[in-house]
Amino acid sequence: MLQIAVCDDNLDELSNMVQLIDAYRISKDLNCEYTAFPNGVELIAALEKGIRFDIYCLDIIMPGFMGIDAAKEIRDFDKAARILFFTSSPEFALKSYSVKADNYILKPITKEKLFIAFDEMLDQIHTDKDEDAVIVKSKEGIQKIVISKLVFAEVLGRNVLYHLRSGTVVECAEPFSSTCDNLEKYGCFVKTHRCYLVNMQYVDTIENHQVNLQTLSSVPVAQSKIQEIKQHYLNYQMGGKSG
Repeated sequence: MLQIAVCDDNLDELSNMVQLIDAYRISKDLNCEYTAFPNGVELIAALEKGIRFDIYCLDIIMPGFMGIDAAKEIRDFDKAARILFFTSSPEFALKSYSVKADNYILKPITKEKLFIAFDEMLDQIHTDKDEDAVIVKSKEGIQKIVISKLVFAEVLGRNVLYHLRSGTVVECAEPFSSTCDNLEKYGCFVKTHRCYLVNMQYVDTIENHQVNLQTLSSVPVAQSKIQEIKQHYLNYQMGGKSG
C-alpha cells in the first residue's frame, strides 16, 4: 500500500490537499493511505519513530521549519522517497532540486495540476520497482541502489564503496562478502580481485593487469583469475550464466 504524507501549515490548504489526493485515489482506484501534518516538526517526529512514506507533499513556505528544511531531514532517513513541493512563489523552484525533489506545483493547487504530478511520480515509482536493486545502509541513511546503475563495488578498510554510473560513491560499513553474496546472484557481476566486484555491462576491455570500464575508470585484476574472468565475461556476452 502506498503511503503519502501531506504537510502544510495552512489548515485550509491542507484540507484541500487531502481532498484532492482522495479524489485522485478514487479516480485511479489507488491502494493508498495518507497522513496530514500541520507542520514539518510533527512530520519529522513521525519519521524518528520509524514511520515511512513513499511520497511527501510539502509546502515550501512554512513558519520556523520550512518545507526545504523538512525535505533535508527526510533525505537523512530516506534517499529514494518521492518529494513534491507546493509553493506560492516560483523563486523557490531551484531550491527544490537541492533535495532531489520530483516536482513542484505553484499554488493554488488544482485537481489538474495535482493529478499530472501524481501520475508522473507513480510512473517513476512503478519503474523503480520493476528494476533490480539492493537496499544498503550508508553513512547518509538507507539507500536503494539500482543494479543497472552500479558500475563496481570495492572494499576499502572496513567499508564497501558502491560506484554508480552518475559518479556518486555510496559508502557503507558492511562485510565485502555480504556485498558479493547480494550482488553476484544477479549474474552480471564478476569478482576481478579480492577487493573488487564489477558489473560486466560496463566492461570495455580486459587486460592482463586491469579491467577498463566504459566510465573511463579501471579496476585491478588478480593474475591467477584472468582466464576465469575472461570466461565469465564471454559467457555473459553470449547470454549464458556467468557462474
